[in-house]
Amino acid sequence: MMTEQPGQAVPTPAGLLLIDKPEGPTSMDVCRRVRRRLIAGGAPKRVKVGHGGTLDPLATGLLVVLIGKATRLCDQVMRSRKVYLTQIDFSCFTITDDREGARLEVEVGSPPSAERVAAACANFVGVIQQEPPAFSAMKIGGKRAYKLARAGETPKLAARPVEIHAIQMLEYAWPLLSIEVACGKGTYIRALARDLGRALGTGGSLMSLRRTVAEPFDVREAVKLDLLPDVLGQADLMSPPGDLRFTS
Repeated sequence: MMTEQPGQAVPTPAGLLLIDKPEGPTSMDVCRRVRRRLIAGGAPKRVKVGHGGTLDPLATGLLVVLIGKATRLCDQVMRSRKVYLTQIDFSCFTITDDREGARLEVEVGSPPSAERVAAACANFVGVIQQEPPAFSAMKIGGKRAYKLARAGETPKLAARPVEIHAIQMLEYAWPLLSIEVACGKGTYIRALARDLGRALGTGGSLMSLRRTVAEPFDVREAVKLDLLPDVLGQADLMSPPGDLRFTS
């Protein structure tokens, strides 16, 4: 633990933590827990803690937490290639595009074959126009879309280009599809689930989501949130690898 001597400033820790986020807490909840542990280790109370890409409360997996001057790397980490494991339910839509919203069941007379599902997935690979979910942090007229949606409004978000590098089918047994998605910044996997359903003439909502990669980091290197030490200091942080560099 760092201790402050009279007249001596405590250096602000700087570096990264790779957290395997469980379902439930928000990304900022995780940052607040890290900040409390850093302060317990002697860091200044205003130590900066951020992350390199939001995971919804429903989502699990790799969250890159940035501390001190490493928060300057936020844009670099957010631009990195991400990989997700996800399960999609083709039997319903929801207002949130995931299982947190009320289900709107969709009757499908003849479920699509695995070959047709694979072809639909292939059509979403590349640079596509994607409409963000109504329940998202996107802003409309200065207000968050999810706040408008919760107030009973139906925010209309303009489609924007995102890049999906690859979609790999892992398992398909109607109505559930498991896929691995590699994509770029700003891609909503919830929206992909919705749009795949629309393309197939079925429902489409996200049942689960796990981030496994945020290049160059892998979830296998991450520590589970409930195993994070109660006290954190500089020695617990990793330095940015490769091209991710911050200056003094």
